[in-house]
Amino acid sequence: MNKKSDMGIQLLPVRGIPEVMPGDKLAALLLERLQDYPLAGGDILVIAQKIVSKAENRYADLADITPSERAVQLAGEVNKDPRLVELILSQSNRVVRYRQDVLIVEHKLGFVHANAGIDHSNIPQNGRLERVLLLPESPNASAATIHAQIKQRRGVHVGVIINDSAGRAWRNGVTGIAIGAAGLPCLLDLRGTADLQGNPLRTTEVGIADEIAAAASLVMGQGAEGVPAVLVKGLELRGPANDASALIRDPAQDLFR
Repeated sequence: MNKKSDMGIQLLPVRGIPEVMPGDKLAALLLERLQDYPLAGGDILVIAQKIVSKAENRYADLADITPSERAVQLAGEVNKDPRLVELILSQSNRVVRYRQDVLIVEHKLGFVHANAGIDHSNIPQNGRLERVLLLPESPNASAATIHAQIKQRRGVHVGVIINDSAGRAWRNGVTGIAIGAAGLPCLLDLRGTADLQGNPLRTTEVGIADEIAAAASLVMGQGAEGVPAVLVKGLELRGPANDASALIRDPAQDLFR
């Protein structure tokens, strides 16, 4: 279960984080900016995927990509650069759906994403506007490393969520989702508990990490806001910790793939 503290839930922007460069120690950068925040056990730090990928040097240059015949054919169908399509395919298990200007794939990490999460916004370019940024290789591992370093340096258990923007079936617009996490229950299983009327809940599972990621996105913004991290305070989560892979529905149970 989860509940709010008496002070309610606070979403605090972590400002002043410099442009993250490949090889930067991201946990150290975040902790430097968090010096003025009284961290407490149970706080959750939500971090934009983009700065994690930058620190891990997940850049790719389209000038270095030679598209395959399959990529060239698919690029004609979706009106995208064949080199970008080749890169998307290299990060994917399979193509789920496509049409003009839209390419939906199952990422190698398991979740379904447009363009395999590859993006070119808010990254420094190399003069040719052909530099793109891939998702972290293992977002759960990245979150676990930051979680452990915060605990070591500040002595408190702070959950970590790596947040990315994604579209959803049947709904317009993007919202924040958790693609990596450590130190908190990402999926809360409420089956067997009772509602306000005492009725047993039979199917209810809550993607709490996605809800937190979406809330943090309100503070982060989706454009030029420059807030790549948000500290969430006052949300008391109860339940065994599991990482963001718990949020991915088993394909055998997924009626829409």
